[in-house]
Amino acid sequence: MTSGMPPSDSASRHARAVLPEGWPQPRGYANGMVAEGKVLVTGGLVGWDAKGVFAKGFVAQIGQTLANIKAVVEAGGGKVEDIVRLTWYVTDIAAYRNSLAELGPVYRANFGRHFPAMAVISVPALVEPEAMVEIEATAVLPS
Repeated sequence: MTSGMPPSDSASRHARAVLPEGWPQPRGYANGMVAEGKVLVTGGLVGWDAKGVFAKGFVAQIGQTLANIKAVVEAGGGKVEDIVRLTWYVTDIAAYRNSLAELGPVYRANFGRHFPAMAVISVPALVEPEAMVEIEATAVLPS
């Protein structure tokens, strides 16, 4: 059996988080999402601006990457609340773990209190040598 998260945390017009009965409430992500509509999939986006200049530092790159995801989803006619999945690839998992307190405000500045299903994967390197993080997003837009 599933139950959705409170609407203020992770719900849109056509997507909702699911949580198996008896499971603890996740913090900052959803275990699963149910959505209905058109699928928008981003490529792996990195922490550079429209001119290809990377933000300085791990947290700054994550902020820019999330802003880039938001821009792509909005260009496709969606909103951040339509995002149902994020897959993060980070080159320094210790930096990620040590930055959680700083990441919260950066995440909320871009996505508010919307927490889709997420995975964080440590990788040795990314295609762009300066990139410290790359994130893929899946959004389901209203039909």
